[in-house]
Amino acid sequence: MKLRVSDVSHGRQIASRAMVMQQKTGRPVQFEIAQSTREAVQAWITHADLKASDFLVASRVSDSPHPSTRQYARIVHRWVEEAGLKSGS
Repeated sequence: MKLRVSDVSHGRQIASRAMVMQQKTGRPVQFEIAQSTREAVQAWITHADLKASDFLVASRVSDSPHPSTRQYARIVHRWVEEAGLKSGS
């Protein structure tokens, strides 16, 4: 997941919609960002003192600046479980 702060923000404001390019296909993918998510992302950016060029989520592997798709899936799965929601897998 090579998601950078600049992919989800316009200056200091988190966008309600964002677009990223799929690495395999090169096609753009647009997604909406809910208000509660925008607030959480803004709080994270502030807490982590991230700049526009920084990755939104850093990898836990020292030689990679961003998490792999599998690492990201594990993070999201854990968030879903902690929120008491049902996971798709």
